[in-house]
Parts: sequence; C-alpha cells; structure tokens
Amino acid sequence: MTLTGRNRLAAHAPPLTNVSKIDPDFFTVTTFLPHFRLLSPELRPDFGLLIMRAWVAVGVYSLTAGFSPAADLPERDLLDLPAQATHATFPEPNLSELLLGQKLFYDPILSGNQTIACATCHHPNLGTSDGMSLSIGDGGTGLGPDRTLRPGETVAARIPRNAPALWNLGADSFEVMFHDGRLARDASAPYGFTMPEGRDLPGPVASLLAAQALLPMLSADEMAGHPGENPVADAVAADDPTKAWELLADRINGNTEYRIRFNAVNGEEKVKITDISNALAAFIAYEFRAINSPFDRYLGGDDTAMSAAAQRGMALFYGEAGCAGCHAGLLQSDQQFHAIGMPQLGPGKGGEIAYADTGRHLVTGETVDFYRFRTPSLRNVALTAPYGHAGAYPDLISVILHHMAPVDSLMTYDRSRARLHPLPLNDFAALDDEVELFDIAAGIELATIDLEEAEIRQILAFLNALTDESAAKGRLGVPESVPSGLPVER
Repeated sequence: MTLTGRNRLAAHAPPLTNVSKIDPDFFTVTTFLPHFRLLSPELRPDFGLLIMRAWVAVGVYSLTAGFSPAADLPERDLLDLPAQATHATFPEPNLSELLLGQKLFYDPILSGNQTIACATCHHPNLGTSDGMSLSIGDGGTGLGPDRTLRPGETVAARIPRNAPALWNLGADSFEVMFHDGRLARDASAPYGFTMPEGRDLPGPVASLLAAQALLPMLSADEMAGHPGENPVADAVAADDPTKAWELLADRINGNTEYRIRFNAVNGEEKVKITDISNALAAFIAYEFRAINSPFDRYLGGDDTAMSAAAQRGMALFYGEAGCAGCHAGLLQSDQQFHAIGMPQLGPGKGGEIAYADTGRHLVTGETVDFYRFRTPSLRNVALTAPYGHAGAYPDLISVILHHMAPVDSLMTYDRSRARLHPLPLNDFAALDDEVELFDIAAGIELATIDLEEAEIRQILAFLNALTDESAAKGRLGVPESVPSGLPVER
C-alpha cells in the first residue's frame, strides 16, 4: 500500500603505559480508516489491551514496598547473556589525541557564536546528556536544568530531540548514530559512512563517532547559530557545510596552543575539520567508556557482583519480560529501529507535519519505518534521564510501565512529567493532534506484558546494576581552562 499525504496510513585492549597519573583506574580496570486511521490487525502486530490493568496504574506509587523474592538465583548458563565488554571493545587510545579532544570538547570555540560547547548538552555531571527532555542550544547559558536564555536572546524552538548520552559510543561495534540512524557505517559510501543528505564527509575520518562529531557544528539551533549572527551560521544557511567547517578549522589553526597540540598528533600540516572530529571522538571513546558495572563484573565471572534482586531482574530482562529482544548484544542495543509509542514533545523534525517526528521514516522514506527510533544502549542508563527520543519520561519506572502497556501509556501521558525550560512555546502540539496521536499509537510494535510489582523492582535493580560508578566519576574530567580562553561550563 502506498502512503501519501496526511492520510499516509489511510489508503578488552591493553592499557596505555603512560596514563597512570591521569587514569589510575585504567589498570584495574495498517490500514487505517479514513479520517480516524483506526488500527487494522492486517498490517500491524497485536497491540494488546488498550487499557492498562488497574493494579499497574495504582501500583506505581507503591514500588518502594517490600517483597519476598524467591530463594533460588537464576543460573547464568540458562540465559542468553552477552559477552563481557572490555577495553578491547574500543579503539586503542592515543594519549596526545585524546587530551587534545578533551580541550575541544569543552571549548565553545567550535560553535558559531563561541558560546556553546559539545559538553553543554553532553556534560558528565548530567550523565553525558543535559537532564532535560529537550535542550536549549545556541542562545542559552548554563547547564542542564539551570540553563537560561542569554539576555536579549530568544529561541524559535527547542532542539527537537533529547540529547543522547555518550556512554560507549566509541565502541568498535556501533554501526549507527542518532535517534533515527541517519549516520551509519556503509562500506559502499564515500569514506565508509552514510551521512545525512547535504552533509557529505569532507574527507576520511577515523571512526563512526568522528563522523558524528562533525554534524552538531552545522546545526543552527545546536552550535552554529542563525544567519546574520556569525560567518559559520551564514555558511550553514547558504547550504555550504564545507565552508562552515573550514571557518571552524581556521579558528583552531589560528590558536597557538591548539596548533602545538595538533602538531604533536598530526605533524605540521594545517588542521582540518576531520582532524578536529577525530580528536573529539578519541576523547569521547576514552572518557565515556562504561565497562565496569556490577553487570560487567558478573559477566566476567563474579557471581557476587550483583545483588540477588538484580540477578532476578537480569533473568527477567533476558527471559520472559522480553527486554533483550531489542536491548541485545554486547552493549544492550540491537542497533535497530522500533516503534514503541514514546510521546512526541517539542517542535518535531519537520516533514509533512511540522510538530511531528516520524523517526527512521525521515531517513528511509519507507512506510514500515514510521515512528521507529534506534534502540539505545542501556549502560549507565540510570544516569541519563529523561528517556525517549523526546525525553518524555523522567524515570525508569515510567519507561518500564510504558513498555508494559504502550498504547495506554501514550494516550494517558501526564505532560507535567516532561522536563522543559519555561519558554513560551507550544511543546505539546503533537499530543493535541488526535490524528497524529492515533498514528503514533498505530505504529506501536510492542505487545502488552504483565509484570508483578516485585518483578518491576527486580528489573529496576538490574538496570541500576548497569551503572559503572568509576566511569561516572570521569577519567580526565572537566579541564580548568581551554586554549581559546573562553569560559568552561562546569
């Protein structure tokens, strides 16, 4: 069936030998009816009950109550557990390059107006995200919940998707980036990576993560700024990404300290934007590596690493709860795209309906990809709230309950749960559009599932056992200063 118009549904690596002073832990280490588009089971999987069982609705407030777990712990050999992630999961770090990348990551010099850094929306103090459903990018000051507009600034819209956490994105096994997978490994593509339309790689890069690091610099709302504000923004507005990247690289070439640092990595050649993105990727891959959680130690053979509750939650996760159906593999993501009905907030991603976000469909144009988003990795997930492509849910309990009965959870979403800076914007246009809301519900691929209160607690215990406390404290941390001399947000 061809969908058209508004009725589209109608018709482990050896440790460095020279980093002990820097990182002491390193060594220890459907068919729808016209107008309403009501669900047809002929084109969609079973959506289960529309109404969540009443005990779930009222039980969410009693999850801290005690329970009596079974005496026996699960046997690991009976579960299809992933291999243990180790330092070999990541590229071997180059000390000079990653130290350079650290400076660049926290330096606003890479933004058009030199007011925002990569770390602004991906800060370690906020779980490598920013703690908000949707962010204020260019035009703001401060971090996370404390971020406000600069005096005299206005923003037309929030950044349309939740700032993703950076944990383990430097792993060699990652194949796709962004919520919609618009950046991916592809041996047939120039330099080995498929890029978004109009954003061709300007040269070879060292990794998928290095390719990703190039793109926020070209976003008007994130880092570039808007036309008339600075030459970088003007180049972006003129659809000339190569010029924008060249202008940013020229800033780095004009800074004496950065040139000295880049000379130590690449020699005397002029710094290119790809050199900058490679350094950023080297830092992110090293700094935000989370492979020493209780679960990782359990996978390494330590049966005492996780609590009894967490082990039972693990058995549910990899068993009857079905979580591993999507959160599979080494880093608990199948790196595929699934429609699970997360509420849509904010300005959307454009397309046919401005405030809508149809996810993977915006990349592929395929009917089957409506409202599908990439499965996130769950390492350090307890640190990265809020959750969902638009950050609709502020805690893990809400996410579990949504997975249990996604249609009902979507339809009864409490808008006060969104974490949004107070701005005069219409953040709930998609939820106010009944047709769009029904479209999102229709795409849901999750079947409903019943979990007892004790089982929810156990899954929560397991999700918390995915936290690498040493990684959360940081390895290199936030630098005291950056070569540009611009302020470092802390």
